[in-house]
Amino acid sequence: MAFYKKMKRGEKWYPASFTVGTLDTKEVAQRLSRMSTVSKADTYAVLMGLGDVLGDMMKEGCSVKLDGLGTFYLVGKANGQGVDTPEEVSARQFTEVRVRFIPEYRRAQNRKVTGRTIVPDKVEWVEMGSEE
Repeated sequence: MAFYKKMKRGEKWYPASFTVGTLDTKEVAQRLSRMSTVSKADTYAVLMGLGDVLGDMMKEGCSVKLDGLGTFYLVGKANGQGVDTPEEVSARQFTEVRVRFIPEYRRAQNRKVTGRTIVPDKVEWVEMGSEE
């Protein structure tokens, strides 16, 4: 189940989603090992190396698509660092680098997105503090 709180923005009230904790790499490895023939230790070792591998691949100028998960890619930000001529444009203008992620998705025959792999089809929302 997922949780929300009641939040007021201006004169209106809205539900605001939030998390109640963080599950770490060890928990992910344990759950993955339960659904495969790979040990928890081996799964954990692979997950620990994933960030470095993805970073290296994106540093090479590639996006990285993981089947069943989605695509990761780098985006450079050059906010407030404009120049007057095309000849002055350089990589030194980038002030930060961010990773973007697009969840893998499925399309129907009419080309509309019908689902995203890591976005659950059905989410049970429970108000935090409610007696349900």
